[in-house]
Amino acid sequence: MTTWDELAAGAPRIAAVFTRRHAATGNLCMLATLRADGFPRISPIEPRVFEGELWLVGMPNTTKFRDLARDPRFCLHTATVDTHVSDGDAKLWGRAHDVRDPALHQRFAVDLYEQTGFDLRGQTFDHFYAADLTGGSTVEITDGHMEVTIWKPGEPERVVRKH
Repeated sequence: MTTWDELAAGAPRIAAVFTRRHAATGNLCMLATLRADGFPRISPIEPRVFEGELWLVGMPNTTKFRDLARDPRFCLHTATVDTHVSDGDAKLWGRAHDVRDPALHQRFAVDLYEQTGFDLRGQTFDHFYAADLTGGSTVEITDGHMEVTIWKPGEPERVVRKH
């Protein structure tokens, strides 16, 4: 499993762009999952980094979480509103796995409350998905050229400059 901390250490450029864009949109990202019929589904999500991992959590009983329970593959894309991508854009992909640890869930809920005021303390979580990251990429515009940074676990980031 590749955690957020491992991504940040092995792909600092991708982690920096993801963090910047994630914060700029109020933590909003778009999550791609696979529907039961095999077609893709795109859903909004507010992923959070907590205790060194990226968590895909949210409202229970939603189709995106039913998708992940059936097929854990996902792609997470920072929300983009600028067609010129002047502040960059990032994608992460991998597999989600459900972590059944009530103590962790409550630590997460306390941290969420302290950070946002949103109170889930004392609640039971049906699903609590950690992201096992299998790759990532960013797009940035530098000196008028598009730079695509690509990463896979165990490999260094690679930058491809498009003219």
